[in-house]
Amino acid sequence: MSSLLALSNSLADTVEQAGTAVVAVNAGRRVSPSGIHWRNGIIVTSDESLQRYDEITITLSDGRTVPVTPIGHDSSTDVAVFKLQDVEIPVAKIGDAKTLKVGHLILGLARSSEGDLRAAMGAVSVVSGAWRSMNGGNIDQFIRPDITLYSGFAGGPLVDAAGYVVGMNTSGRRGTALTIPVATVDRIVNQLVAKGRISKGYLGVSMQPVRLPKNLKTALNLTSASGVIVVNVEPSGPADNAGVLLGDVLITFDGATLNDTGDVLALLNSGDRIGQTVKVQVVRGGTLVELAIAVSERPIKED
Repeated sequence: MSSLLALSNSLADTVEQAGTAVVAVNAGRRVSPSGIHWRNGIIVTSDESLQRYDEITITLSDGRTVPVTPIGHDSSTDVAVFKLQDVEIPVAKIGDAKTLKVGHLILGLARSSEGDLRAAMGAVSVVSGAWRSMNGGNIDQFIRPDITLYSGFAGGPLVDAAGYVVGMNTSGRRGTALTIPVATVDRIVNQLVAKGRISKGYLGVSMQPVRLPKNLKTALNLTSASGVIVVNVEPSGPADNAGVLLGDVLITFDGATLNDTGDVLALLNSGDRIGQTVKVQVVRGGTLVELAIAVSERPIKED
């Protein structure tokens, strides 16, 4: 047997084995996203690919269609989680995305609403450190696989050559493929299973990015050229209680420099500052003022 044929057979076997944990998620759209049986009774899929969260069914590898119930979702990391009950299907073999290197062969898997398994092969194009999504989500690792994300592939797994799931595929800008790594998906699944929601910090302000004049930077010895200006303060909210005023320009939060509103969201979305009092530096009337804000949990509302 030639080495090329051996590789081809090995990849086909990997697709077949890993594909048993891949489902189609039927959520009222013409094209169903895929999903992953992440752990026993837990289905993970792409949040942005869903039109609704109720009356969801999944199509299994044997063609059966069964209902699932929503556990929760997080639009900032593009992860939605559902509960599968009383149905026995294989669980994905979860790997570690940190083992990926540029050039490694990878597979993107999907399942159609008719139950057909689909695959796309490519290589890891980019691997780098943590990043922040456009919705302020903290993603543990940046992974760009060089695969075509055909219709229905969003929410499906990225699988390494050994058959381990290293993340969940989703669409980036201009439809390019991106992968949410295992570490991020696990973190979101753990929080949603435990609480049904993602706890995020809350200040009770509306903000906009603003450039700082050069003379102000010089006078106050500031290193950043930007900050975020407060355009609304919710009465009796954490910021209001701390003395934040309309027109204040936040330049640091808990020691971190702020350049735009996304920086604030990233610091709050981690949830680890809820219940803590953090120091915030603001520019007010041309002077530098330090305030202490007791971060609360963001009120629950529909995304």
